[in-house]
Amino acid sequence: MILSYIKEHPVLRHQKILIITVLTLVAYYIALNREQAFPWLIASLLLSSLIASYLFPRLLIRNVSVSRTGPDRAKENEHIFFDIKISNHGIIPRFMIQAIDKLPFIHSLEGIKSNTQILGVVAYIGSGATHNFKVSVGCEKRGLYQLGPVGISTSFPFGLLEAHQNKNGGTQTLTIYPDLFPIIRLPLLGTPSEIHRGAFLLPKGAGSAEFSGLREYRQGDNPRHIHWPTTARTNELMLKEFEPLASAKLHIILDQSKVSNVGTGKHASFEYAVRIAASIARYATNNGMSINVSPYQGKDSIGLGSGEMHFREIMDYLAIIDANSDVTYSTVIQEVAMSMTEGQTTIVFLSEPSARVSETLQSLALLKARGANIIAIHLDRASFMGTHSESHSLWTGIFDLDIGYFSIRKDDNLTSAFNS
Repeated sequence: MILSYIKEHPVLRHQKILIITVLTLVAYYIALNREQAFPWLIASLLLSSLIASYLFPRLLIRNVSVSRTGPDRAKENEHIFFDIKISNHGIIPRFMIQAIDKLPFIHSLEGIKSNTQILGVVAYIGSGATHNFKVSVGCEKRGLYQLGPVGISTSFPFGLLEAHQNKNGGTQTLTIYPDLFPIIRLPLLGTPSEIHRGAFLLPKGAGSAEFSGLREYRQGDNPRHIHWPTTARTNELMLKEFEPLASAKLHIILDQSKVSNVGTGKHASFEYAVRIAASIARYATNNGMSINVSPYQGKDSIGLGSGEMHFREIMDYLAIIDANSDVTYSTVIQEVAMSMTEGQTTIVFLSEPSARVSETLQSLALLKARGANIIAIHLDRASFMGTHSESHSLWTGIFDLDIGYFSIRKDDNLTSAFNS
């Protein structure tokens, strides 16, 4: 059986109990003032209902265990399944047992940090029996979430009072990664320091390269790149030369400053930036490139590395990163520029207010002077704020520095934007 999660709506149980209590007192008052059996019967029934509503739920949850198992990693917009197991270790049957859990990633877009969810209701569990079912839940927003503890509750038989009990099991973490979109190709450029001109093997992970011409073979050249058809025709050893299309190193610089993030929820500019950064990292990993990401507030940046394990480290970081810094983006770029390797491709994200554009352009000029190949991701602030576009010197600076760029607006199809 597959169940969707049921959101628990708060029920005014206290008001119900208050009403029943008042009715019971009224019934006893009437019974005391009238020598009739019927008022006493009504009063007794009401009192019995109150006692049963208190005792029965507490008896039903005794000797009952519950467990929840499921994945510890997922992606945004993915539906995952939890396996729920409820066991009755008592000698009498149990009725209307609810499995409850704290799943803070549900409705996280609404700002609910910790809310109790009813995972499912089992109408009947016999003595010594176990009931298993699956619950499907959607992962709305990236993050690192603490789940549990899982518990049980019931308000059987009258729904007036509820007894609940949390179990020690079911406490785990769930990491939700940013949603990825496919990137077929990026305009990544190489540098002369990383060009293979026949003398050395193009190192694995140095990026793609294209044939640029032929020249005579020189002592020390790699024989793997001898062009044999031309050699046979000219009777001289001829060597193929290559120019790189992509740098071996990719550096992603995210802007975590508070003022740069505009919009709300998954439609905030920073959420777009994180998703783009994750997708670019996926593209670079697939093409054997080395990647690092900075900054990591309070910690060192994600160091240079490659491969799936390094990509997992990047995704773990991007799952929890937030735009809560007071450090200006220009400061971060300058720090990266002073320690960067010449020829690396650098991804920058531009979504700052007009007042900071001049400083950021100066830092980009420094980055360019240090030999970086810059790709700018421009996140249009006005579209995320729902206002008219601002007029500032950003585009003039980008054109003057000869920087490649992508311009992204709110609700843009990122797959189309990066592959058109």
